[in-house]
Amino acid sequence: MSVVYFQNIIESIENLSLEDQDYLFDLIKKRRIEKRRLEIAKNAETIVKNFRAGKVKKGTSAEIKAYLLEDEEE
Repeated sequence: MSVVYFQNIIESIENLSLEDQDYLFDLIKKRRIEKRRLEIAKNAETIVKNFRAGKVKKGTSAEIKAYLLEDEEE
């Protein structure tokens, strides 16, 4: 996106009342939180699916670290 596009957005927001600006910022924040929640839920579904399919490595953090470092050395 271009700088001009963002500048136009900023100018439009600045033309709003302070109350409307606060409402807009709150709305954007809530939407971003909800979007992140959905991403986390989707990732969790994938992890559970892979776990049930036996595609997940199990072990302690030290074992997993060793496994990952082993892959880097090869």
